[in-house]
Amino acid sequence: MPTDAAEKALILAEALPYIRRFSGKTLVIKYGGNAMTDAALKEGFAKDVVMLKLVGINPVVVHGGGPQINELLSRVGKQGEFIQGMRVTDSDTMDLVEMVLGGLVNKEIVSLINKHGGKAVGLTGKDGHFIRASKMYLKSETDDEIDIGQVGEISSIDPALVSLLDSQDFIPVVAPIGVGEDGEAYNINADLVAGKLAETLGAEKLVLMTNTPGVLDKNGKLLTGLSAQQVDGLFADGTIHGGMLPKISSALDAARNGVNAVHIIDGRVPHALLLEILTDAGVGTMIRA
Repeated sequence: MPTDAAEKALILAEALPYIRRFSGKTLVIKYGGNAMTDAALKEGFAKDVVMLKLVGINPVVVHGGGPQINELLSRVGKQGEFIQGMRVTDSDTMDLVEMVLGGLVNKEIVSLINKHGGKAVGLTGKDGHFIRASKMYLKSETDDEIDIGQVGEISSIDPALVSLLDSQDFIPVVAPIGVGEDGEAYNINADLVAGKLAETLGAEKLVLMTNTPGVLDKNGKLLTGLSAQQVDGLFADGTIHGGMLPKISSALDAARNGVNAVHIIDGRVPHALLLEILTDAGVGTMIRA
């Protein structure tokens, strides 16, 4: 149909200014939620990442793997436990986390991107010790420390390895596992890794894929554009809570530390990544400092 062709041509023309603006820039994408478990969405995501690389943008993928970890835990008779949105990780759980994140999930994403013409390389923070971590303690309401096992907070990120891969047209795919001073592995929240990596690389954008349309107000209405100050208000009045806390906190830190814009997008929408980055439409919430 000629109208279909004309519509496609318009969409391509609409993408041009965005391609021009973001060519040569780094884009850190936190990949998670349904987009990681639904077969059609997984294929679409891989194609989108390859497309971004082909038009001169440098995508860096950081992935989670919560559902896959839970599945393996239940298979070996363990129950996943969370405190303040963080997974409690004893040493047995850490072995499974490393197996799922650094092996199974990471390699599947790498394979999908490569299948669609990209050159993806899988990494964990142990590779070149590029994500250094220390043990994280949570605070209880009475200000006591809560020990949640081998869960890490980021001490530092060395961007050299990721930058080298970028410069050679590879697409880095990063599993959120850090390494401690004695070589021990730490499970790190993937949103935190994506945020800190975006800051360290001086990324143009940080994109967090979720299972929600974006940041919603108290009535469930999508907030499309927010300043850092407005986000602080949403924390204070309890609008942002639960599992969204680490996500929005890392988004806010990134926006305040030099990342030009942070996008929280609905990964359940096919080709959400291209819609958000290369069209006028947008499918989520954008946070700026």
